[in-house]
Amino acid sequence: MTGTGQDPLIRLADELGHLGRRLEAVGRELHRVGSTQAVVATSAAPSATDTATAPVESEPSTSAAQPAAAAQSVPAPAAAGQAAAQAPTPSPAPQARQAYQPAPAHPRPMYAPPPPPQANPGWGPPVPPWTPTPPPPPGPTLFDRLGKDGAGSKFLAWVGGAVTLLGVVLLLVLAVQRGYLGPLPRVLGGAALGGVLVGLGLWLHRTPAGRTGAFALAATGIAVLYRDGIAATSIYEYLPEGGGLAAGLLVAGGGLLLALRWDSAALAVGVVAACAVCAPVLTQGFTPLLVAFLLVLKIAAGPVHLKRDWPWLAVTAGVPPLLASVLVINRTDEHALAAIALLAAVIGVAGAVLTTKVRPGDVTALGLAVGSPMPALLTTAVLDRYLGAAVAGAVAVMMLALWAAGRRSLPANFAAAVGAVGVFALFQSTALALDGSTRAAVVLAEALVLAFLAKVLSSRGPLLGSLVFGVTGFLLTVAYAVPPRLLLDEPWRADSTGFLVSGMLTALVLGVLVVVLPWVATSLGVLGRHPFPWVVTGVVLLYAAAGVVLCGALLVSQDVTGFLFGHSIVTVSWTVAALVLLVRGIDRKSLRVAGLVLVGAAVAKLLLFDMAALDGIARVLAFIGAGLVLLTAGTRYAKLVATRRISVDS
Repeated sequence: MTGTGQDPLIRLADELGHLGRRLEAVGRELHRVGSTQAVVATSAAPSATDTATAPVESEPSTSAAQPAAAAQSVPAPAAAGQAAAQAPTPSPAPQARQAYQPAPAHPRPMYAPPPPPQANPGWGPPVPPWTPTPPPPPGPTLFDRLGKDGAGSKFLAWVGGAVTLLGVVLLLVLAVQRGYLGPLPRVLGGAALGGVLVGLGLWLHRTPAGRTGAFALAATGIAVLYRDGIAATSIYEYLPEGGGLAAGLLVAGGGLLLALRWDSAALAVGVVAACAVCAPVLTQGFTPLLVAFLLVLKIAAGPVHLKRDWPWLAVTAGVPPLLASVLVINRTDEHALAAIALLAAVIGVAGAVLTTKVRPGDVTALGLAVGSPMPALLTTAVLDRYLGAAVAGAVAVMMLALWAAGRRSLPANFAAAVGAVGVFALFQSTALALDGSTRAAVVLAEALVLAFLAKVLSSRGPLLGSLVFGVTGFLLTVAYAVPPRLLLDEPWRADSTGFLVSGMLTALVLGVLVVVLPWVATSLGVLGRHPFPWVVTGVVLLYAAAGVVLCGALLVSQDVTGFLFGHSIVTVSWTVAALVLLVRGIDRKSLRVAGLVLVGAAVAKLLLFDMAALDGIARVLAFIGAGLVLLTAGTRYAKLVATRRISVDS
């Protein structure tokens, strides 16, 4: 501060603070005026501003004009006013306070208020400030559910129905053991009891207060009728198996239609669960007949599940036949086991497809589509080898056909899951039907087909299957068809001509796959520029080429001569391949680098393997042939590079 008055910077800060508060008052006045108008034209905004500011600035002065002009260039006047209000300033002169005193209608605030709601650009009422969405209320606890009105009656009704069903089953078993009454009175008595329970349920359903008991009574009566049909078919043999299954379908379908009419998911789930739980007792264990009766429940529940989105009904009807199909393994004839497992797979997959057509986002449909074929695939472990291969092949054909037909119409995740199951079933069928080197060749051929399919369909799903089959086929090739000892031992005598022929064909298919798979992956944009996949591809391709040459040479002469001659050809072929890559890589760095690496590999093989393993004329031929090829490559490559430089410079 100077000796004659206040510091100019402090005065300027004080003036800016007063000006910010006055602008803030003007802003509040503008928001008040704008909220009372329905629509304000954009062109009238300046005039409205002038009208609103006129009564506020009642004492303009020449000394306040310069600070006002300076304040218009400040981006945030409210913030400046707040900073000035917080800064400790000395008391200014009385004239300065009167010159910048705000209007009496707007008292001086002690702090800067929060910014007002922002108006829509151009017109409209101001937009309210954003407020965070409140968290959803917590769901009811188990204690709350049990404490609700009517919870006790529901619990008692359903527990009473379950106890009644258990009593009926025990009565049927005891009647058979003790010889109470005769078979026909037992069957008729069970049917009468079931009919009475269903009738009581229909009578109670007329009033809302009795509907909880009506659901439990109806479910119990339908379950009694269903089990009575099982007993008449399995124990007393009054009905043939086809007739018993038809009667069960009629009873279960009627109960589920009643649940559909009453719009009760609890009744539908109760009917299916009650019919399925104690059925193994009446079929005398896990038998194909039990699986058939459980499949009848699945078929009866299908139309109801399509009409209503009741996930628990799909689970209750779909899981029991799958579990029974697994538990029936080793307990029946092989052909009956294969037939019942395939039937369960077909019905389950068909129901899943229909459900996902109606409701594409249904998770239960996806689970049933994947789980339904699994019992059939598990049964192959106990079936005859070729029968198991046939079962797995049938599952593969079904799932792959479904994938091909529904690739566009079905949801992407559903189609991918179905295709994955089909590919797995195809591999299982191949593994069961074939063995040894033949298995490796077929697996590689399947990988090649999947790669071409991925190229034709422009789909990454078959490409993934091709990669999995290719890796598996390569491991089988190394283990059985073309083992490393065939290439490294000195010499290794093959067991038979068939083994060599199979090994040569397997190595040939492997080499073709190693070329086709990266080509398809590159065309689909999957394989990038990282060198690791290409290095792996090159190593596998060299192994496959060496296998083809060695197996061919041993076919000509299954002794030391064939082994040495084959390795000589392998060394020379590597150098020729390196020459081709170098010539093609004049304009492409990746091919040029691959050619130089292959030259190094050929030289390393000459010095590390051929020098020790080969002898006589074979060693001489290997060194002379490789040397001549390298000389020719160097001369030709140097000429091509020079010609390329001359053409670029010109």
